[in-house]
Amino acid sequence: MTMEAFLVSALAVTVGEIGDKTQLLALLLAARFKRPLPIIVGILAATLLNHSLAGLLGEWIRTALSPATLRWILGISFLLIAAWALKPDEIDEEAKERGHYGVFAITCITFFLAEMGDKTQLATIALAAKYPDLLQVVAGTTLGMMIADVPAVILGKVASPQFPFKLVRFISAGIFAVLGLAVLLGFGALL
Repeated sequence: MTMEAFLVSALAVTVGEIGDKTQLLALLLAARFKRPLPIIVGILAATLLNHSLAGLLGEWIRTALSPATLRWILGISFLLIAAWALKPDEIDEEAKERGHYGVFAITCITFFLAEMGDKTQLATIALAAKYPDLLQVVAGTTLGMMIADVPAVILGKVASPQFPFKLVRFISAGIFAVLGLAVLLGFGALL
């Protein structure tokens, strides 16, 4: 189950992050500052903190609720995330330089705040509620964020107009819908 938690978490967040506001934020930061290394390290730090907190909440939910209640909440949560994945994200000019912070600090702060209440954070909560291995869930969701966001940083604005965000949103919605239906229909042990 440990490797399963890691792989499902990584896949769900990788696909869920494509076209997400935090990926758009990565593109914006890369285009603005043109310093990929501090942006990538900032994304990693912010994601580790954010997803660790989300994972702890998911773990608490798993221990606080009965298995039947948890199954319904998780199934419905995954279906809601699937619906949310169909809506294109937009980003405010949130990443404008603030004071004399470095690129790393700006990235950490803006990524952490942008990820609050985001579908990938909610997916992390749901995955941590489903799988008992918190470390594997957080490692998987963090890897998923990095798989999706590092290329966005490296490529900056060059590849973003040609990227099939709409198709990826549908694939992401499909993955979360399958997870939700599997949990609701009692096939959650297969995931």
